[in-house]
Formats: sequence, structure tokens, C-alpha cells
Amino acid sequence: MHPKLAIVPGDPSGIGPELIAKLLVDDDVRKAADILLVGDAHLWQRGAEQAGFELDLDTISENEIDSFNGIAHLDLHTIDPPDVRVAEVTIAGGRTSLRCLDKALDLALAELVDGVLFAPFNKAAMTSAGLNAEDEHRYMARYLGFTGYHSEINVLDDLMTTRVTSHIGLKDVAANIDGPGIERAIELAHATLAQSGKARPHVAVAALNPHAGDNGKFGREEIDVIEPVVKAFQDRQMNVTGPWPSDTVFLKAKRGEVDAVVTMYHDQGQIAIKLMGFERGVTVAGGLPIPIATPAHGTAFDIAGQGIANVGATRQAFDLLVRMAHNAESGAGA
Repeated sequence: MHPKLAIVPGDPSGIGPELIAKLLVDDDVRKAADILLVGDAHLWQRGAEQAGFELDLDTISENEIDSFNGIAHLDLHTIDPPDVRVAEVTIAGGRTSLRCLDKALDLALAELVDGVLFAPFNKAAMTSAGLNAEDEHRYMARYLGFTGYHSEINVLDDLMTTRVTSHIGLKDVAANIDGPGIERAIELAHATLAQSGKARPHVAVAALNPHAGDNGKFGREEIDVIEPVVKAFQDRQMNVTGPWPSDTVFLKAKRGEVDAVVTMYHDQGQIAIKLMGFERGVTVAGGLPIPIATPAHGTAFDIAGQGIANVGATRQAFDLLVRMAHNAESGAGA
């Protein structure tokens, strides 16, 4: 099977179009999947110019998506060229982001593509254009009509992290840590690792308190909430360990001793994984019925249009989507 991936340009004011142009010149990328560029032709051409490459677009109709090979382009008309303001947050840029994403999701729902790669979005621009959701992940779930558990998963090379709580204040974290939440996060990490081709993955669970609570001295969440969930997974013969002190669990991860770390709150994992490899990080829309990934960095308005954007994370996202699409086709991780 040769997977078919839809790629959208992200915010047109950022580095997304440039990143995709740099991705497409790699022969190994072209060999790994059939690629459908979804978006305005002038955005892709602008990205190629920023990257210093030439891009010959083979524009096709939606009726031809089933049969094309190589790289093709589905043209949309979402923004006029004069409305693209490099390095600026604009309503027009947010509207383009949403419309291109919607079309890619429509194609995935119709089973015309096997996965979606989106270049970085700008949340402020998308919100101004009507995002009406906490973030693009919740927007996508709602658009797809998906009501099951889903969460952002961060990936660095062979390591994944997910979290029990996410975009809430630190003062509210402890009150939102419970057994079912930890269980869902572990199951999501395990399922996503399996989908990416990892057999019997090792999922490490981070503690909430310093020194994993020090036998209750610094808090009882480890004893009363986290440990029973970990034990229940071990009773199911699953390779789940913890709770590990959060200031050392990522040392184990860096040494390759674990495949995923489930953290209790946002920055507990994000700081560690971004320090370990910011320019290679990938974000996966974990739990959604369609493989969807994006580079974990942002739109980088500070360097937009300069031709110096690093394509590393975009390539990592592409490679991961190819693996996930292959495994979805073969039934791995089902």
C-alpha cells in the first residue's frame, strides 16, 4: 500500500508553505507516499519562492483524487494574494487555515486520503476567524463528529508523551487528577504507540508531587490515585510502570528505556520534550479516527518569509503519518 496524505499549508502568514516546499524536494518523501496539496496555488508557489525552489503544480479535480500518483494539487480559493501578510496575525489567514483544514478532513472522512498533515496554525488568527474551540484538536473532533476520548500527543523521535490534564491553571491540576483520567491517558498513549508500529510498548507514568510524594509526605495522589491505576494495567499484563518522580522520568526516556511518558499536567512533559529536541517535535491528534499530525513548533512569524525555517519537525510528522497509515491499513494496533 502506498498511503495518500493530504497536506494543508497552515497559516499563510507563517513558515508553513515554506516548510512544505522544503519537504517536497526530498526524493524519499516523494517515494514514501502520494501527496495531495490542499490549498490555494499562490500559497504553495509563495512557499516555494521563500524556500528557493521551483514548484510545478499538477492540479486535479476532486474526482481524480482516487487515481493520482505522486504529488497533486487540489486548488482552493480561500485568500487573495494581497491579503497574505507575512508575519502578521490576520482574520484572512485564520479563515484560510480553517477552510483548508475542513477540506482535508472532508477528504479523509470520504476515505479519499489516509491521513492529514497540517503546517503550523496560529490560534489567534483561527479564533478571530471563528475557531470557536479551545484549540484545533477539539475543533477537529467536533468537525469529525467524534465524541470519544482524544488528546494532543507530543512525539520526539521514538518517544511519545501525553497528559492527564492540559490547558488549565496549575492551581487546578490536583483537583482534576483522577483514576479514570489517568487510565484514559495511558490507554491513548498505548494505542497510539501500537498504531505507529511499536510492539508491547513501555508506558511510564509520572508522579504529581516532588519525589513521587515521598510516601505521602508531600501529598497522597501517588498512593491513593496513580498507583492503583498503574497496578490495574500491570494486572492486565501491560508494560506500564510508575509513578516515577517527574524530575527523573525523562532521564529514563532520554536513555530509551521507555516508549511513552504520561504526565499529570501540561508543562511537566512539554518543558522536558522541547528541551530534548524542539526542532524535531511532532504533535499528533491522539484518539481521533484519522491519522493527523503537525510539527510541534509554531508559525515562527519572527523568521517567516526569510527562507531559513527548519524542516526537521515537518519531516518527522510526515514520516510518522506514513507509518500510522500503513499500520491502520494492516490493522495493527486495532
